[in-house]
Amino acid sequence: MPKYHGKRGVVYISTTMAGTASPVQLTEWTLNMATDKTEVTSFGDANKTYVQGLKDLSGTISGFWDSANDALFDAADSADGVRMYLYPSADAPTIFWEGPAFLDASISVGVGGAVAMSGSFVAAGSWTRRP
Repeated sequence: MPKYHGKRGVVYISTTMAGTASPVQLTEWTLNMATDKTEVTSFGDANKTYVQGLKDLSGTISGFWDSANDALFDAADSADGVRMYLYPSADAPTIFWEGPAFLDASISVGVGGAVAMSGSFVAAGSWTRRP
């Protein structure tokens, strides 16, 4: 399987759940897919044992603020959530994660750097990985 450079990552976000997702200019995204684990260790077991529960899907996005595009902040204002599509690389357009999410957004301004924006999200329904 080929390796890819992160410079070609892509994020699409709608501004409402029913809206059409559009690309958002970002510099980084993360997706965490940790699952709940419940201990089920019994007397006589050689070590602790667990059963796996549901995924707790969440992630982060970040980039630089563009005064001509407030899509990230519009998405964060959506009462019903948004649709997100996360592509590791535009060079592998059939491989991505997608699903509904609730999004929080923030902006960071400092005298020593560019105006940055960031956000965090959690699943608002079932997510899938393609292919």
